[in-house]
Amino acid sequence: MKPEGEAEPKQKRAGKPAGSVTTLTLTVISAAIGGTFQYGYNLSIINAPTSYIQGFINDTYVERWGAGLESPQVTLVWTFIVSAFSLGGLFGALLAGPMAVRFGRKRSLLLNNSFMFVSAAVVLTSRAARSYEMIILARFLVGVNSGVSMNVQPMYFGESAPKQLRGAVAFSSAVFTAFGIFLGQVVGLTEVLGAEHLWPYLLASNALPGIIQVFTLPWFPESPRYLLIDCGDKEACIQALGRFRGGEVPVLEMQELLQELEQQKSASTSGSAAAATPWALFKNRDLRSQLRTVMAASSAMMLCGNDSIYFYASYIFLKAGTTPSQIQYITIGTGASEFTASILCNILIERVGRKYLLVGGYSLLSCWAVVFTISLIFQGRGVTGMPYLSMACVFAYILSFGMGPAGVTGILPAEIFDQGARPAAYMIAGSCMWLSLFLVGMLFPFTVNNLGNFCFLPFLVVCLVSAVFLGISLPETKGKTLAEITVEFDKKNGGKRPWLGMQMDESVNEQDQLGNSSFSAREQNLDPDRRNVI
Repeated sequence: MKPEGEAEPKQKRAGKPAGSVTTLTLTVISAAIGGTFQYGYNLSIINAPTSYIQGFINDTYVERWGAGLESPQVTLVWTFIVSAFSLGGLFGALLAGPMAVRFGRKRSLLLNNSFMFVSAAVVLTSRAARSYEMIILARFLVGVNSGVSMNVQPMYFGESAPKQLRGAVAFSSAVFTAFGIFLGQVVGLTEVLGAEHLWPYLLASNALPGIIQVFTLPWFPESPRYLLIDCGDKEACIQALGRFRGGEVPVLEMQELLQELEQQKSASTSGSAAAATPWALFKNRDLRSQLRTVMAASSAMMLCGNDSIYFYASYIFLKAGTTPSQIQYITIGTGASEFTASILCNILIERVGRKYLLVGGYSLLSCWAVVFTISLIFQGRGVTGMPYLSMACVFAYILSFGMGPAGVTGILPAEIFDQGARPAAYMIAGSCMWLSLFLVGMLFPFTVNNLGNFCFLPFLVVCLVSAVFLGISLPETKGKTLAEITVEFDKKNGGKRPWLGMQMDESVNEQDQLGNSSFSAREQNLDPDRRNVI
């Protein structure tokens, strides 16, 4: 409480967010270290023990049946292990929406760690049990964890950050994904956990980030939008928003939240309420442009060929003269490149904007796909210097992906859908992403066998179409409120919702009324039990 006679601090109406962002920063770190970090980490650590696990599969089969498997059969079982991650991710993406609505954003992330802990226990006992099926189950559970976190975490960040920092905060999900890939490559080194006798511990090391999150995330607030719009708890919303903004709740930001709440009520009254399920979202004519944009962006993110470029990396490095023992160290550079690009994009996103980074990223990927194809053709003909050009293309491709599509894609559902439609939108976006990842993993080896040096031409088509489509369909969302973004999409949908226009017209009056009120989180005398919920 402030001493008597001391003036009440003024609320900022525009510009930079008021107060400290320390709590928001720590929340981002805590949520991401057990969230999207895990996706990148688990995507990466499976590469180092590939030969060891394949040997374990064959040895186990010999013990059971007295005869070993042929090489194609071992590869088939290994494909099941790799594909289980994508199938688990699809299941997790479908599970994320109901979890986010039922338990809230923060609690969903905490509960999500249970899949990771069970997975770690299963994979640690798989060698003693002489069961490669347990590895498949463990990878499926890891995929479920990643599917939930890839949807819930950007939702949590987008709803908790001020609009001036919304893009940078949400993009941090991509930064932690890239950091997870990089750290997974480091931990997978032979000198760390990459030795043959340590592969179960390498695959179970993903439990440590989950433990860190379980002990840190409960101390931070729930999403203010979830508390106000989904739970109807205005006091809890004010308390959470105040903690995220360093104590004082900005008047304009609280006004936007209340306006969104009124829009939800008006939409329900008029019968045009946002969808709460994916099927209802597909049938909602008012949201078709938003849905098309999110589905295209999510699918393109996995179909653009970035994951496949890692497939070619070892081959290209060998052709460039790198010894097999050195490849594991050179490969770390690919993860470091994506990590560096994501940090740079995190800095640029609030200056350049989402649309330009997304379209520019796919345009650059298109260019590098052409150069990479040409270099592979000439490399196959023995032209001197082509392996080095191919190596440069690997790093350029990864950098271009990290500069745009890697992070901007995850922000879109949080920015262009309202509170009611957001969980369903993330379910659809996540399903598109994981299905695309599964298809690439299953089809790319056949594409290489049939197209040879031209195997990146399908990715070229995807990148070109994505750049054109997103350039036409996606309006710039930087620094805009949900109402302003919705107006842009309504023009593309060919109509205008009357209740939205009414809310926009009344915003000035609401601002004047709210401007006379002061929301001080430090002066909210809430019950201790409520604070524990927050």
